[in-house]
Amino acid sequence: MRLADAGEVRAHLIAAARAGTAVTYSELLGQLGYPFSRPRMRSLCKTLEAVDAEAAGRGEPELAVLVVRQSDGLPGQGWWIGQDGRWEGPEARRRIERLQGAAFAYWSEG
Repeated sequence: MRLADAGEVRAHLIAAARAGTAVTYSELLGQLGYPFSRPRMRSLCKTLEAVDAEAAGRGEPELAVLVVRQSDGLPGQGWWIGQDGRWEGPEARRRIERLQGAAFAYWSEG
């Protein structure tokens, strides 16, 4: 199943980072050839964890932070598990902008 293909998901996220844009869960699922559904989104989230683990091992900024909810442009609640700080509001938005900016800068240079 392509949702479990961390390499393919990573390639889509690197393309988004190079373009300097976030992508919604629905958009990323569509790029992978799937319509949005909650079970697919949960499967995608597991793959995003693997993508970020690999990125950390390479010394790269995280990429899963580029995948956001359409409603507010922030990562879903599952992304925030294990993170410090609030997952809603201005504090959350500033943190996400900083992390996304690191990904945009890293991949625009490389």
